[in-house]
Amino acid sequence: MAKTIQWFPGHMTRAMRDMEEKRTLCDGVICVLDARAPAATFNQNLQKIFGGKPILYLLNKADLADGGAEEFRKLIADKGKHCLLCNAADAASGRALTRELAKMTEEKRARAQDKGFSRTFRFMVAGIPNTGKSTVVNLLGGRHRAKTGDKAGVTRDVRWLKCGAFDLLDTPGTMPPAFSSQLLARHLAYIGSINDDILDKEDIALELLGELAEMYPGYLSERYGISDFSDKTAMYEAVCRRRGLVLKGGEYDYERGANALLDDFRKGRIGRVCLERAADYADLSF
Repeated sequence: MAKTIQWFPGHMTRAMRDMEEKRTLCDGVICVLDARAPAATFNQNLQKIFGGKPILYLLNKADLADGGAEEFRKLIADKGKHCLLCNAADAASGRALTRELAKMTEEKRARAQDKGFSRTFRFMVAGIPNTGKSTVVNLLGGRHRAKTGDKAGVTRDVRWLKCGAFDLLDTPGTMPPAFSSQLLARHLAYIGSINDDILDKEDIALELLGELAEMYPGYLSERYGISDFSDKTAMYEAVCRRRGLVLKGGEYDYERGANALLDDFRKGRIGRVCLERAADYADLSF
């Protein structure tokens, strides 16, 4: 049985309070989701902080996702919300994002011009840890304005940054105080949104293999030579064999095997995936 996952470090409480205080200074919000796990990276608690501000949902890391991400984009757009697929390492995504933000502020800009002045519009950039918020800030700024990393919790403070035509409020990743779904919590663990140090990575690796066996068995066959998907432990050992992680005496190095599997998954070496199906989450209040 999978172990319960829970993670809400103290700095997140302070960050959410700071975000709420600065909300009135913002014209809108860029809510960054991970295109591989849009439902898991949707933090309902942030909606309260955003208030009634216009929201652009950005399905980031779309280069690592398959067509399931586009289904989520359609779901969110059908709810009347702004939504884009994005690869924050790609300049074309930056241009599309700039156009969408300009569209969101079009009426305010026209009113300002009617009154004879121009102004810079401000957006809060928010979301779950490790969805690429700071990379999005750098995409809009055209250079490395925000600190980035592949570990959850790189950004710890709320701060304003001048990025091209906009001022962006770069914020730390924030989790809900408790996970309503352990399935979605595991998805966050797979993509690196939860600090690996608090996880049983071998348990997480087994759960990931089970989900991939159901959704993407062909990927497991191609990457690790797996043909029997009925036993998670056997699949785990196949990963170790394929990666050469076998100790003296024929014992498997399960710890390194877990690290190798998660690293392969997070970097897209296994294949493009979307762990969730939009139809299953149609009732989410984006």
